[in-house]
Amino acid sequence: MHVVISWIGNADIRAMEAELAESPRSKVSEPVGSAQGLSAGLGPVKTLLNNHAFDKIYLLSNFPQSVNDDFVSWLGQEAEVRHITLVDPTDYSEIFTAVDKEMESITKGHRRQKYELSILLSPGTPAMAAVWVLLGKTKYPARFYQTFREKASIANIPFDLTLDFVPKLLRNSDRALQHLASKSPSEIGGFEQIAGDSQAIRLAVGKALKAAIRDVPVLLTGESGTGKEMFARAIHDASPRRNKPFLAINCASIPKQLMESELFGHEKGAFTGADRKRDGAFQQAHGGTLFLDEVGETDLDIQSKLLRVLQPLAKSGPCVREFYPLGSSKLVRADVRIIAATNRDLLSMIQGGGFREDLFYRLAVIVVRLPALRERRTDIPKIAADLMNQINHDFSLQEPGYEHQILSDSAKSFMSRHRWPGNVRELYNALLQAAVMSEAAEINDEDLSASIAEMPASGLTSSDSLDIQLGDGFILDEYLANVHRNYLKKAMEEASGVKSKAARLLGLANYQTLDARLKKLKVQWDS
Repeated sequence: MHVVISWIGNADIRAMEAELAESPRSKVSEPVGSAQGLSAGLGPVKTLLNNHAFDKIYLLSNFPQSVNDDFVSWLGQEAEVRHITLVDPTDYSEIFTAVDKEMESITKGHRRQKYELSILLSPGTPAMAAVWVLLGKTKYPARFYQTFREKASIANIPFDLTLDFVPKLLRNSDRALQHLASKSPSEIGGFEQIAGDSQAIRLAVGKALKAAIRDVPVLLTGESGTGKEMFARAIHDASPRRNKPFLAINCASIPKQLMESELFGHEKGAFTGADRKRDGAFQQAHGGTLFLDEVGETDLDIQSKLLRVLQPLAKSGPCVREFYPLGSSKLVRADVRIIAATNRDLLSMIQGGGFREDLFYRLAVIVVRLPALRERRTDIPKIAADLMNQINHDFSLQEPGYEHQILSDSAKSFMSRHRWPGNVRELYNALLQAAVMSEAAEINDEDLSASIAEMPASGLTSSDSLDIQLGDGFILDEYLANVHRNYLKKAMEEASGVKSKAARLLGLANYQTLDARLKKLKVQWDS
């Protein structure tokens, strides 16, 4: 079955208007403007249909229903018109959302039969044509047509958006992508749960949003505890798949011998203990998103199977996968978008033979690096406040009459100084433990310090000296004071409180100089 989809454009309506009698002409001139002075012609849609035959014709229109009815009658062929209300026909986002919804509905109606999809690019605004190319080259593979005068020809677009254009666009350096950081996560649909407003988190969200609207694989990298699963869900929620399943699989927590069944499912009796048929993650996530967390922990055998499943299929959507469940000879298809995550250096693993290079490039079409908490220190108060609200809510459910706890200024200062090697996960654990152990309504710096196993008073370690992100609230004088405070404390502890000895350890001229600095910086030490 040959299916064609097109907008009804102004040129189409004016071509019809030129052939209509004077009486009905006024009702079509209003939506498109006066056609006075136009020569007679067919318009793009009728030109295509006069040159090529199609079994099913779908027309998208922003014109009134009466105009649409007249146009179909004028075409002389059966066509289904789908009315779309566009506030601005040059708004890419509005056009994309509307067209994607209609394309999903149209293609879904033809899934039970073999069909070939074609798109006419000529009618409508340049933004409409651009959206056609984007969708027809990715999510809804199609043949493109264009018209000129009374001829219609196939438009050859010699590149693949998924493999050629989008990866190059989004792999540019962060400096070239600073425009992506123009909005706060709270202002972006799907990303509202991402706390913070620093430049680092804005950039990560901006890149993730760019990737979200396209059916391309995304690899999330970053240290443990930076919120990769939250980001993966945000990408799903911001994508056209938002109303479909989101399934997360932790590759590190599943035993090697069960991983294949977990991903691809199995038939009854496929192995010992398989007492019933079970759908795997790819089938369960059909139409939606599969999140493979800690993908670097998979063994080479599973990596080989993943590579085969992620191989693009000819004349299918970019996310259509084929595989055999364990114990089955029946090929299964599923439409699944892949997001993977790792806190490991996959490129180093490739060099060491621990990760397949070809699989890496299948997964890393778009790479989004999530910043560590120490790189976004100005976000810490907002993140901590959100975590405390969550902790207070949970405690209130468990303990009737529970009094909510708040963070003191000293606690906030402590959190801003600490390195947080475990990132948001460590911050949450520290707040939770402090909330449990403290009997006061206000959590202070001592409560937090006690909840962390080993922690200098300044919140800095010697390894921090060159590992500080500039900008994002960085103040040189405060940083140097913290470094100074850290070494003064360390010297006093090593000297067992003897100031003359501590002064020698620090290379100071005398203990009076040391004493003045201890008082100025309010340094305390364990004697």
